[in-house]
Amino acid sequence: MTERLYYRDSFLREFDACIVKVEPADAGRARVWLDQTIFYPTSGGQPNDLGSLGDIPVLDVLEEGDDIVHLLERPPAGEQMHGRIDWERRFDHMQQHTGQHLLSAAFVRLLNLATVSFHLGRDLCTIDLAAPSLGRRQLEAAEELANQVLFEDRPVRIRFPTDAEVAELGLRRTAEQPGALRVIEIEEFDRCPCGGTHVARTGQIGLILARSTEKVKQNVRVEFVCGGRALRAARADHASLTEVAKLLTTGPSELPGILRKQFDERRAAERQRQQLLERLAEHEARSLLAEAERLGERRLVVKVLEDADAAYLRLLGARLVKEPQVQVLLASRSDPAALVFAQTPGLPADMNVLLRETLEKFGGKGGGSRDFAQGALPPGANPEEALARARSHLRELFA
Repeated sequence: MTERLYYRDSFLREFDACIVKVEPADAGRARVWLDQTIFYPTSGGQPNDLGSLGDIPVLDVLEEGDDIVHLLERPPAGEQMHGRIDWERRFDHMQQHTGQHLLSAAFVRLLNLATVSFHLGRDLCTIDLAAPSLGRRQLEAAEELANQVLFEDRPVRIRFPTDAEVAELGLRRTAEQPGALRVIEIEEFDRCPCGGTHVARTGQIGLILARSTEKVKQNVRVEFVCGGRALRAARADHASLTEVAKLLTTGPSELPGILRKQFDERRAAERQRQQLLERLAEHEARSLLAEAERLGERRLVVKVLEDADAAYLRLLGARLVKEPQVQVLLASRSDPAALVFAQTPGLPADMNVLLRETLEKFGGKGGGSRDFAQGALPPGANPEEALARARSHLRELFA
């Protein structure tokens, strides 16, 4: 069993230990057991510590039962080692993890929402709440309460209660693992079983910033950052807003109104554009029908359009086949060329089969229904040649 020195003091940065066991690992590395350690292993949503043992980098720290295994870049020499952790990484993790305790406790106190999982990532942290939804005001209320306790700089204590004491502690959640219980207590605010590393006072967290929420299965995921991460996030947000404000020649506080106006204008312009395209398609459809090839009672429209995209081809094709007894073979001059094969519903051809046979000959992808199919030729393919082949096939089918 490895003695976990961080259990009682998360602020230890260096330590001495005796080597208990060494095993070879891949790529010349080594797995090392010590009698005691300050290195935290990945567990409980918190990543492992990094650092060095002697002059050998620690690449990973793993929990195996009651033991902690250190993955070293190479095997150690001797029987004792002096260890040093990456303090910047450790303190960041302490800020994030203690901040999570505050935020989770705030959600319980205000909304009776339990935290079902926690993840401490490289840049962001998340908690999943047992809730069908979470409003912006609810998120801000929990964030405000957590920061209020943070600003009060309350003590954060480590306790090892007896079985008799546990029932009286009022733990926010029950322990996930059996055995001796380690409790993190934030004075008069939260008590929670936890094996992670934490700050000594809430003020050392610096700041808790709730960033966003999203629905994840039956829960709500809250994204947040604390301490130095919150400072960097606020700086980045301010820099981005300032840059956008400069581009729009306005102040950051006026951005929502300016952008809302621009989005409204853009939607209006898009509606107007669509109306104009529909009018253009109506006009072009009449022109194409007037020039259409007659095949008995049917009219066959075959056309390569110079300035058209796939969306306009679909619009034009749909307008053409509203007329009775019409079959349509359309292509664009773009590279790659778009194709639309369509017919008035009820005509005997299978336009999907015709499109797939054409694409099989020339390459490309596409498909659709019996009466309306669309696709695209590969770059460099000749749209006139593709339509000529499809036209010839249609003529043969109904000769």
